[in-house]
Amino acid sequence: MAFVTQHQIQKFRKDGFLVLEHFFTAEECDSMRNQIQRIIAEMEVPPHCRTEFSTKEEEQLQAQGSSDYFLTSGDKIRFFFEKGVLDERGNFLIPKEKSVSKIGHALHAYDPVFKQITHSSKVQELGRKLGLERPVVVQSMYIFKQPGIGGEVTPHQDATFLHTEPLGRILGFWIALEDATRENGCLWFIPGSHTSGITRRMVRAASGTSTCVEFVGSEPAYDNSQFIPLPISKGGLILIHGEVVHKSELNSSESSRHAFTFHVMEAKDTSWSKENWLQPTPELPFPSLYT
Repeated sequence: MAFVTQHQIQKFRKDGFLVLEHFFTAEECDSMRNQIQRIIAEMEVPPHCRTEFSTKEEEQLQAQGSSDYFLTSGDKIRFFFEKGVLDERGNFLIPKEKSVSKIGHALHAYDPVFKQITHSSKVQELGRKLGLERPVVVQSMYIFKQPGIGGEVTPHQDATFLHTEPLGRILGFWIALEDATRENGCLWFIPGSHTSGITRRMVRAASGTSTCVEFVGSEPAYDNSQFIPLPISKGGLILIHGEVVHKSELNSSESSRHAFTFHVMEAKDTSWSKENWLQPTPELPFPSLYT
């Protein structure tokens, strides 16, 4: 059973992130990787759903925003692709398993392997150690960070996309399914950057506008020298405070950097913004982390 100390919890509160090496076993990581290969093997993606995934703001507004496919993926298992992997007719230019950027956003609810990991006893125990009283799972993603083409993720705060009142109620669990290194695009953080609130939100646009989402506010220019890299071994877990600033670089190596990540909200005395792109549905209300 993975063990977390009071000192580590204090470090998380101070830094806004915490690295827990070897939290999951190699077998658990392999079970997730094998399962995702099965899901990709059965993937049938209609051409109009071949959404290129990007974190550059303009492209995000265009590609994700204009795409109902993204906006209605909160309670489904859907596929998002790297840039440049499809021709103008929507056919794959490279093997399809190498073309996927991420799969989201309800693996935790509908896939037995990912559901078991998300609600595993050690995750629940960690939630209790962190003092979470009524945590609910709001979304999950399998991220591929493909070799050579795995796109950069620009500096951001998760609460920009998953807004709550009050702030400070979102927690990310980021699981390395392979070694994450500086070469293949590990995460970088600004320690202590979770204490100043947020400056930008992605919200659902008013109906009748050309995009489905829009940004309110702007991301400040961050000092690159403040970021520290967090390489982590296969099976490691990074806890991510909803307001800590983090990023990852392009994967220019020959190795992928698979990760499974999910976000939890402390539901006690918290309201989930009706303006968030992601909304609970009658089919999938946010499930409790504790079973």
